[in-house]
Amino acid sequence: MSRKYFGTDGVRGRVGQLPITPEFVMHLGYAAGVVLSELKKGDKPVVLIGKDTRVSGYLLESALQAGFTAAGLDVLLVGPMPTPAVAYLTRALRLSAGVVISASHNPYYDNGIKFFSSDGLKLPDPVELAIEAHIDQPLRCQSSDHLGKVRRINDASGRYIEFCKSTFPSDLSLKGLKLVVDCAHGAAYQVAPPIFHELGAEVISIGVQPNGFNINDKVGATSVQALRETVLEKGADLGLALDGDGDRLVMVDSRGRVYDGDQLLYVIAKDVQARKNLVGGVVGTQMSNLAFELALRRAKIPFARAQVGDRYVLEMMRQRGWRLGGENSGHILSLDQHTTGDGIIAALQVLRALCQSKQTLAEACKEVVLYPQVLINVPIKNKQSFNHHPGVSAVIKKATQALGTNGRVLLRASGTEPLIRVMVEAQSRAMANRWATSIATAVKKAAS
Repeated sequence: MSRKYFGTDGVRGRVGQLPITPEFVMHLGYAAGVVLSELKKGDKPVVLIGKDTRVSGYLLESALQAGFTAAGLDVLLVGPMPTPAVAYLTRALRLSAGVVISASHNPYYDNGIKFFSSDGLKLPDPVELAIEAHIDQPLRCQSSDHLGKVRRINDASGRYIEFCKSTFPSDLSLKGLKLVVDCAHGAAYQVAPPIFHELGAEVISIGVQPNGFNINDKVGATSVQALRETVLEKGADLGLALDGDGDRLVMVDSRGRVYDGDQLLYVIAKDVQARKNLVGGVVGTQMSNLAFELALRRAKIPFARAQVGDRYVLEMMRQRGWRLGGENSGHILSLDQHTTGDGIIAALQVLRALCQSKQTLAEACKEVVLYPQVLINVPIKNKQSFNHHPGVSAVIKKATQALGTNGRVLLRASGTEPLIRVMVEAQSRAMANRWATSIATAVKKAAS
């Protein structure tokens, strides 16, 4: 059954346009409340709502509250909180569901609604489909004696900070390490700096002054120039960049070199392997760099590719019983630590590996010399498949033949934006540029 509203990462869009309007979000909360009540079979469900720092969060939080309480659910509010923190708190407090109001790495004018189940995992497909089936039904408010109530959890940040710290070995310390922590003016701005500070590091914070409009703006995991400049200016050992909702990680070393999710996941995988705790192998995606796959192969670590999206990475990890996976964008999942991708915990896992091996980040990543990847986003109105369009497929065939075994071509529709993403990977950037441009041009022509 096809989805009408839910994408690969919840419901997302431009604020003020369907589906991100107060009316729709209220109906979404009500529909989710009805489904959760049916699943609870008599017990009153309790849901937790967290958000990032977008100005629209106030509006959407109120709309969700109205929908949930109209359906008879109680609501707990935690305010700005990373997506993985909401997943953790939902599980730790034995709640029925958790909801995050965030558009992750997108600009402030976008927003979205993401759900977690009681076990801290994304909602199963049947539950999302059941919610969709109720959204367009009339909203029937419960009588006053059955309405839900709302209260705020004041110690949510402290609970999550202690949880993150618990994933770092008690016999290790970050003392003597100078870190720059970039929180993207997003949801982690109050929790990330204290975590690294309390573990012993000297912390310099940037991206910690949200104003509702500056989330992900020239800061964070999708824009690391400010982090690089601060690391070099302050003489820091490392820089950590999170995205707006705190589930992505990109790092910078003392010389300003940037390390993406593939490289960081390799460092973690090698450390887990060295400690003889590796279960199975590592799950990446179609976007994972070929050099990452080859480095894992040399280390005798199995590797598998899932569809793009941490939802699909997690799905494959659970199917195979593996504990490590991630995306080159910086989503990293360590299922022995958390149920979902967590940028802070991923950073702690990398720091643990460096502390135990006594290596620099550059030394730990020396086996992963990334192939140049060129990604071109082609705006389109209808996200149909262009892979089999005669003009596009002809160019793809030529590119594939030219690249041989030393490169890859990937076309995919974005799960969150009206774009076709054209990716070409090759041993030289010139060749990757050439074929990516040719394919993107063919897609534009086919879409016109």
